[in-house]
Amino acid sequence: MHIADIFAARKTTFSFEFFPPKSDPAAEQLFEHIRQLESLKPAFVSVTYGAAGSTRERTHNLVVRIKDTTSLDPVPHLTCIGHSEPDIAGILERYARHNVSNILALGGDPPTGTTLDRTSDAFPHAADLVRFIRKFSETHLRPSNYPGGGFGIGIAGFPEGHPATPNRALEMDHLKAKVDAGADYIVTQLFFDNRDFYDFRERCELAGISIPIIAGLMPITSPGTYKRIPELALGARYPARLQRAILRAQAGGDPDALKNVGLHWATEQARDLLDHNVRGIHFYTLNHSHATREIYRTLGIKDSPNL
Repeated sequence: MHIADIFAARKTTFSFEFFPPKSDPAAEQLFEHIRQLESLKPAFVSVTYGAAGSTRERTHNLVVRIKDTTSLDPVPHLTCIGHSEPDIAGILERYARHNVSNILALGGDPPTGTTLDRTSDAFPHAADLVRFIRKFSETHLRPSNYPGGGFGIGIAGFPEGHPATPNRALEMDHLKAKVDAGADYIVTQLFFDNRDFYDFRERCELAGISIPIIAGLMPITSPGTYKRIPELALGARYPARLQRAILRAQAGGDPDALKNVGLHWATEQARDLLDHNVRGIHFYTLNHSHATREIYRTLGIKDSPNL
């Protein structure tokens, strides 16, 4: 289903993100979690794409398996780094053959610890990739198969600011350029203070950006995720109030205390976002189902339509 139709059908969307597993056993374990999350009836699920296309085949295989064997609507990520126009066209053609309806177009990052020469890249910026996907949709996809006008296209937003663009006014110009190139919706980087999201939403409105904005949430579930999240999110900050709660949990010696704090915080974020008419919530699952299912349970609902 095209993302425009998804938004038309649901007042608020709920979606989950997965990353491609590195082995066959990990793939089967992931699919157990996907089956558990399927019962929550998300509007869609997204699948990440490794740095410089390093998980290209695993991303494609996971997307197709989700599409062919579940009721879920998969949205694959695509990134700019290290790709030519024929590369991206080939990937889009493969997804079109499997009736995948939506793409999340991202700038992408180089592999950790490396510096890539991007002088030969066809897509210097995410706006260039969005523009190419839109043109590909118009020239290569049959309207009978894609009545929504081709692929629905999502882009990333950064409530706390993009780490590569310290000039926040310029950052909004870049975001507006992606919207003008043909983006249909925004999914934000994760954040822990909803005030950052509300301010971002207002700044988008002031910049003339009117497409739906989906809020990204990731619950802290272990000491490992607590340490990794700022790195995964390129600098996401923990509010002092959350840090204080985490320190209390760690001092108590209860191995479940930190997870309980993280789940409570994420649940309250979701509750507050719903009270402030958020257009969607995107849960970064880290390929597990328990935390997301627990948030739904605490909110008092059995699946996404009931939210």
